[in-house]
Parts: sequence; structure tokens; C-alpha cells
Amino acid sequence: MGLALVEQLLADDKQPRVIASVRDPAHAEALESLAREHGASRLEIVALDLANEDSIRAARDTVGRRTDRLTLLMICGGLLHDDNGMWPEKKLADVEPEHLARAFAVNASGPLLMIKHFHDLLCHGERAVIASLSARVGSISDNGLGGWYAYRASKAAQNQFTRTAAIELRRRSKQLICIGLHPGTVNTGLSEPFQHNVPKKQLQDANTAASHLLDVIAHLSAEDSGQVFDWAGKPIAP
Repeated sequence: MGLALVEQLLADDKQPRVIASVRDPAHAEALESLAREHGASRLEIVALDLANEDSIRAARDTVGRRTDRLTLLMICGGLLHDDNGMWPEKKLADVEPEHLARAFAVNASGPLLMIKHFHDLLCHGERAVIASLSARVGSISDNGLGGWYAYRASKAAQNQFTRTAAIELRRRSKQLICIGLHPGTVNTGLSEPFQHNVPKKQLQDANTAASHLLDVIAHLSAEDSGQVFDWAGKPIAP
């Protein structure tokens, strides 16, 4: 999703510069290819690990040396499963403390720390957007199936962090919009093991999903700050 969003933003001539972050720039071949295509003045790549505050702080310092003003901050990290035994829980017996901690570090704490360190670059008095990729399963009122303890709870926490930050940031910059975005089910590594339950017409490719999300962002107003929206622009209940 992050790469697709970068591609969509670069395709928009109204975006003079895009700064993309990745944990290991030395192995970000697709981003490097885009940087060569568009030039370093249009696309810059910055190292950033969402689960490490020192890394976030260092990335903020790097970006701050390039510009004192951002108009859009997209936070795209998400962790549902990994190659080290982390998997969505089906029952209470599957809950593991280390998996809970990792899910919260990436899905909830990471986005909040991004807002903590980067918000000053968006509090310039004109329209700006902080958008964190969230998930519908973070909605407590929409939970009718149970399971997926770590992912559901960490996404619910993320949505609460987004709401709380939006309230504080409105006092500093009334045109700053802070929201969560649910991209739908996207054909990525995160959703791949679970796609057999998704009707084909509901499975989006990353470029389509990115286009939808940027369209939602383009139509936001200051009154929308603090909410979570799906890819079609419809609010998701807490």
C-alpha cells in the first residue's frame, strides 16, 4: 500500500515533492527505481522503523532539514501476522503476550509516535492531513465475530489515539485534519492468507485502493478530523 500511494502521489503534478520512508532503504528496489525515474528532487527516501521511536525521531530530523512544512502525512504500517509464529488468534488460548506487544507497537504506538514527532510540520495554519491506515476490525461496535485479539485491540487503540490527537491538534491548527482510513481488503501480503473468504469484487489491488484513499483525503474538511473513514468515504463507527 505504501508503494502504491507513493506512485499515485508522484503521478499527480500538483505534488512537488514526495518523501517516502522505509525500514531499510538499501533494499527498497522499487522505491529506488521510482527515485531514478522521477529524480531525487521529486522523491526522497528516508529510513524509518515504525516500532522504534529513535528511528522515527531521526527520520523527523532528516525531513525537517529538507522542509519546515508538510501538507500530508500518510502512516501505512500494519502488522497482522509474520514469519515467526505470529498469527491472528481464533480463541483465548492462542493469545501470546509478545504478540500483543508487537501488534500494539506497530499498529497503535507507532502511528501515535509518528504524530508526536511530525505534527509540528503540519501545524502551519493551512489545510493539512494526517492519515493513518487503520482497519474496520478496530471498530468495537462492529465486532460480531470475535477472535483476532491483538489486531482488533491494537487497531481500536490506534483509532482512539487518532481521535485524541485530533482534539489536541485542532487547538493548534484548525485546518489540520487527523483521521484513520480503512482501505478495504487489498491484495497485499497482509491479507493474502485470508483472501479465500473475500468475494473477488471486494478484493482491490493496491493501486486502486491507493486511488480511493487519496480521493477520500481530497474531499475531507476540518469537521471530519478525529474520525475513521472507509475507502468509499463512509464513516466507521467506533
